[in-house]
Amino acid sequence: MEHGQNYLDRYNIMSPSGLFNFIKNFAMKIEKKYGFYFVALVILLVLILLYPVYGMIDKKSRRTKDKITVVSYYFPDYHVDKRNVAIHGKGWTEWELLKEAVPRFPGQYQPKVPAWGYTDEADPVQMAQKIAAAVDNGIDVFLFDWYMYNDGPFLNGAVDDGFLKAKNRQKLKFAFMWANHDWIDIHPYKIGRPKKLLFPGKVTPERYDEICDLLIKKYFKQPNYWKIDGKPYFSIYDINNFIQSFGSIEATKKAMDRFNKKAIAAGFTGVHWNLVSWEKAILPSEKTPMDNREMVKKLGFNSVTSYVWVHYVSLPDTITDYNWVRDKYFTYWDKARKEFDVPYYPNVSMGWDPTPRCDPGTKWENVGYPCMNIIGNNTPENFRTALQMTKDKLLSEPDGHRIVTINCWNEWTEGSYLEPDKKNGMKYLKAILEVFK
Repeated sequence: MEHGQNYLDRYNIMSPSGLFNFIKNFAMKIEKKYGFYFVALVILLVLILLYPVYGMIDKKSRRTKDKITVVSYYFPDYHVDKRNVAIHGKGWTEWELLKEAVPRFPGQYQPKVPAWGYTDEADPVQMAQKIAAAVDNGIDVFLFDWYMYNDGPFLNGAVDDGFLKAKNRQKLKFAFMWANHDWIDIHPYKIGRPKKLLFPGKVTPERYDEICDLLIKKYFKQPNYWKIDGKPYFSIYDINNFIQSFGSIEATKKAMDRFNKKAIAAGFTGVHWNLVSWEKAILPSEKTPMDNREMVKKLGFNSVTSYVWVHYVSLPDTITDYNWVRDKYFTYWDKARKEFDVPYYPNVSMGWDPTPRCDPGTKWENVGYPCMNIIGNNTPENFRTALQMTKDKLLSEPDGHRIVTINCWNEWTEGSYLEPDKKNGMKYLKAILEVFK
């Protein structure tokens, strides 16, 4: 008989099959010498001794399987950017719109005042505060709205100067949603004024290849860039603009394949392509997308998600109830699970109120974004309920995917933010911790 570690090394006794083979072979070797009853007693003692160990392993396995990755979108317009300065003047950030916000109708909560003050997200010290709060309250990933146009970057200071230089940035993963929508002059918007196009979202194929190289070299290789199965996660917001950049679906597929090959050459297993789907256009430049299901299939996207609930739910009332919108979105979620042949990552939206982007001197009318109906009754308690319902629905699928996106860390001027304000403090963040801890 073999002895000691050499004998045990032949079997992985921490797995059921390994333990079975170990016991079977051990019993066969000693049965002739010691008899059946002695062997049975030894096996019983071994099982009794290993039962607590297997219990711990099983619990750990279940915890790992049921761990949901919590991904929060991040909107980076709260630092000084040279494009904004050229349009709005020295020192301008979107905080200015929030400071000037006023209630437009009875029952509306405006202005919203940040509890941390009007922070500069391009300051690594102040960004470190955001990272710490996110990590401490159950958020795993910041999914930055990433603006890269044909003539260069926009709003990149939050990532390049803030996040990547924060001392604690390794504690939180990050990834990009390419916010490739047209940037329109609506900050703020005066009703009746033409909505001027400032920065078109389409890029040339040559510029696209440069962007791919930049993404791999500067961001994907960061150790805390979020990856799924070894693939850096990269999300496309505006599928219409993306396809128009190349002229056809076939050319777009070839462009995506080129990016995949570049990523593989850089040591990854490819790019995890994610599509942000929507059924209702919200921004002035948005158009109702082509058949999302067909786009996912033809272009080879790996997954689908959402940015915000109102991409699927019209708001019939000036202040539409949060729970009513939630239930309507859940109906869409059921549809999406059947519609797409790839995983659909559900979304929980904290709220919706883009009226700070309406000129405060303009008479209120519900004429469309940003002067539109809002979501109300989005209390921390109702937000927590939505999170819990989402978690329960995800875990109801034993082999389902365990990812949820949240809108948003800081869409202050769209009324969807997790950062603490003077009214509710940290309650929205604490709701995430309580549900997903």
